Amino acid sequence: MQYAMLICGDDREWAALSAADEEAAMTGIYAWFERWQPTGKVGNGVELQPRETAKTVRAGSNGQPVVTDGPYVELKEVVGSVIVLECADLDEAVEIAASWPLGPGVSAVEVRPMLSREEG
Repeated sequence: MQYAMLICGDDREWAALSAADEEAAMTGIYAWFERWQPTGKVGNGVELQPRETAKTVRAGSNGQPVVTDGPYVELKEVVGSVIVLECADLDEAVEIAASWPLGPGVSAVEVRPMLSREEG
């Protein structure tokens, strides 16, 4: 079964890292991928650009889309990366996610089963 592993945190903390601290964090992330990718449990991830680059589309009161800059302003934590896991069950997915290198800018790793809609 597939699971989405969402890396959540404050992207402003990440942006404030010194070059040396960012390099150290990336070393830990690369090591995590090197550990798990050979198992076939972890696919490639995608790192998202900062929240300032985002647009949010919501339904307006007249039913027409309303586009605003960024996510909710009051959010301190946003999704910064997404990785697809291929695991036997949720417990295995959580075990893999729990080994993610938590550090500056990362406050949580969320694991969520991916929905599969089979055409009948």
